[in-house]
Amino acid sequence: MRVAICPGTFDPITNGHLDLIERGLRIFDEVIIAAALNPKKAPLFGIDERLRMIGESVQGFRNVRVEAFDGLLVDYANSRGGIAIIRGLRAISDFEYELQMALMNRRLDRHIETVFMMPSEEYSFLSSTIVKEAASFGGSVKGLVPEAVERAVREKFGTSVCRHD
Repeated sequence: MRVAICPGTFDPITNGHLDLIERGLRIFDEVIIAAALNPKKAPLFGIDERLRMIGESVQGFRNVRVEAFDGLLVDYANSRGGIAIIRGLRAISDFEYELQMALMNRRLDRHIETVFMMPSEEYSFLSSTIVKEAASFGGSVKGLVPEAVERAVREKFGTSVCRHD
């Protein structure tokens, strides 16, 4: 089985993430969505909330697992039989950081490849940060995130209805 790891904080998962996962499944037999417990970040959603939202968002996908991970990504990938890491590139600004990470991961384990994928055009601007920022000011995130995530974001920011729905 060709297993790929799709790592991230997923705070929260967006339709852009789902687009990459769905397209990754065309290349790999299984995709593991690995939600990072990154202590350097202060996520809006706790790990259990993120795992629940991711799980609800990928219910219709076959051959997808959702897990939390901590530590070196290549160690985690090896422990799950992963042969590749899927990373999305939205803009040139993403490339420098992602290239550095890919080269470091290759240095740590030359058997695990990094596969860069471009998001669909409609999601090329989308990030979890943008979703949180818009929602924090009452803006609509409809169509940018799965419905379960939209509800959770509204609850988190205490808004029952976002403007511009």
